[in-house]
Amino acid sequence: MPARTSLSAVGRIAAMNDPVSRNYQITRSYYELSQWMTTRTGSCATWCTFATWASRQAGRTIRKEDLLGALENHLADVPALSQAIYDIAGDLLRQGAKLDKKAIGNLLWEIADPQAAMSRASEAVARGNQKVYAEIAREFARFLDTCGSDRAFDAEKIARFGMALKPGDPPDGQRYLKQAFERYYRAFFEPDQKKKAESVLLANIEIGFHEQTRLQPEIAEALEAALENPDRIKSKLLRTLFPNQYWLLAIGSAFRSLFNRPTPLDIAIAKFTTEARRRIRLFLSAHLMELDFPHGKRLQLGKDLKVGFPPDLQQLTDPDLIDLLKKIDPTPDSMKDTGAVDWANLADRLHFIADMFRAYQENADMLLPPFDSEI
Repeated sequence: MPARTSLSAVGRIAAMNDPVSRNYQITRSYYELSQWMTTRTGSCATWCTFATWASRQAGRTIRKEDLLGALENHLADVPALSQAIYDIAGDLLRQGAKLDKKAIGNLLWEIADPQAAMSRASEAVARGNQKVYAEIAREFARFLDTCGSDRAFDAEKIARFGMALKPGDPPDGQRYLKQAFERYYRAFFEPDQKKKAESVLLANIEIGFHEQTRLQPEIAEALEAALENPDRIKSKLLRTLFPNQYWLLAIGSAFRSLFNRPTPLDIAIAKFTTEARRRIRLFLSAHLMELDFPHGKRLQLGKDLKVGFPPDLQQLTDPDLIDLLKKIDPTPDSMKDTGAVDWANLADRLHFIADMFRAYQENADMLLPPFDSEI
């Protein structure tokens, strides 16, 4: 039998303080739980399998791997930002700043601090990674402890397991988790391969629905990890460049703001922050909207999936599965429009995730170890 993360180990891992080490342990733990689930459901991907690869991807953001330099290069190549910086520097020079335009531009980027935005995104992803693991991995470990060795279906045992889960819908209720584990348990004993596959898929999607609803605040925060606001950027610029005149300039600025009369500097800084925020969001979206899969394959979550459904899942018959997909998949039985336009939009995410689960559930590569050192 493969190694399996115990219930106590889940608690220990979830409580780790270092986000990088914790993410590594979370990813390994998901893999262990996934491998153990396959001993009962067969060689198909369960929610833990997909969580393994999603957690590995989250680790790249948490570690900010190659992202800071890429973000700086991305922002440096935006003409609208270069023009805004030129206008800001020109106005400050006219006010008597002693630095040249290049030095003022460097100071502006230092104050705006796009690296801090990346750090905030990293922190939001790390919290989401920890939050989902602490809840859902705990239930998988408890489920396997309770029911994982059963050789016959025990209705009372699975009912007792479900009683510990909170009634109601997410984000506070755990109704979908309760339903999902009941379906996994039935799949343990289902002799019909197609019925088993559909039961596992429905369980995967139900946990995915719960997970993504719970993650909504962290995903939105990661994508909205913006710069300082324009007033703070202006204040820091003036304080640094004109330390002896700062309060006089600040009073004049406040007076003009009172009468809604922005200065050219106000206008230029507003243009700079608006464009920089937009570009940072696009950059973070492009990074967060991809998923590393085995063999270096990378799914672009903003693009339609290009794979078909496996034979057992091409024509669905489970009425509960069909009913749920009607609610979250506007293009049923098709990969059309699966790409998520906005990853911060829960409906967009769920549409993509449901089709991804269905398309890759019987892909044997999904069960490979997440780290090369373990192959």
